[in-house]
Amino acid sequence: MTNLVNLPALLILDVQKGFDDPYWGQRNNPQAEQNISRLLNEWRNRNGTVIYSQHLSLQPKSPLYHRNPQGTEFKDMIQPAEGEKVFPKNVNSAFIGTELQSYLDQQQIKSVVITGLSTQHCVSTTTRMSGNFGYQTYLVTDATAAFETTGAKGKKHSADSIHEAEMAMLNKEFATIITTEEILNQLSQLSQLK
Repeated sequence: MTNLVNLPALLILDVQKGFDDPYWGQRNNPQAEQNISRLLNEWRNRNGTVIYSQHLSLQPKSPLYHRNPQGTEFKDMIQPAEGEKVFPKNVNSAFIGTELQSYLDQQQIKSVVITGLSTQHCVSTTTRMSGNFGYQTYLVTDATAAFETTGAKGKKHSADSIHEAEMAMLNKEFATIITTEEILNQLSQLSQLK
């Protein structure tokens, strides 16, 4: 595992009320939002950079449809504070159609910690692009969550199997897969070295 040498930016992807809609089906990691909140508190305590993406879907049937303010709102425990950047987007990557990459480069941010919803959509796509753009990327497996899905041949895949497969595919090639506890422990050790 690659250890932290400084405090990365914390990316919180699409933690919005629309993901509570039954439309998405069963999900895993019910503790994901709580873990994101723990990381958010740690970053704020350290005056770290916190960045959000907010999905504003162009699909009228989506619970995240841009004209549905209830669905596009951030969840109560993950509300952006003053000074924390929010990048609205219409597609699965927080890098496409936004100023995220420019912002990271202007701020000279070289590493990011990715959390949010959902694993097979924005989390996976943003993680892949982050790795391809050359950022040191950490993906917090228990601060993300997947939803069940049905494949092209009608086979249903559980949320856990989707999540596990995505983490396996992203591991090492695009990101360092890490848990909330592991990253908090590394930050604690980092503080002791300074």
